[in-house]
Amino acid sequence: MTKNDLIKKLQEELESYSLQDVTYAVNIILDSMINAIKRGERIELRGFGSFVVRERKPRLGRNPKSGAEVKLKERKVPFFKTGKELRLMVDNKK
Repeated sequence: MTKNDLIKKLQEELESYSLQDVTYAVNIILDSMINAIKRGERIELRGFGSFVVRERKPRLGRNPKSGAEVKLKERKVPFFKTGKELRLMVDNKK
């Protein structure tokens, strides 16, 4: 599902709102989530999952094309952990 698919689905469910209003609302939600992750905050959506920022330590990596060693600096990466309800739904156990 793409962002546009989500907007269209919401607009179908919320017929009293225009496509422009639904697009604006979705953009506000996603921008708020992005800004929270940038600040290092944890986002939890009950039943769906949580987003956190993890720190990766510096390490030696390899260039896959040449095989040469490359020093990778410390970095922060976003991480998503599924919620229990979503895991069960995907596994057809609920």
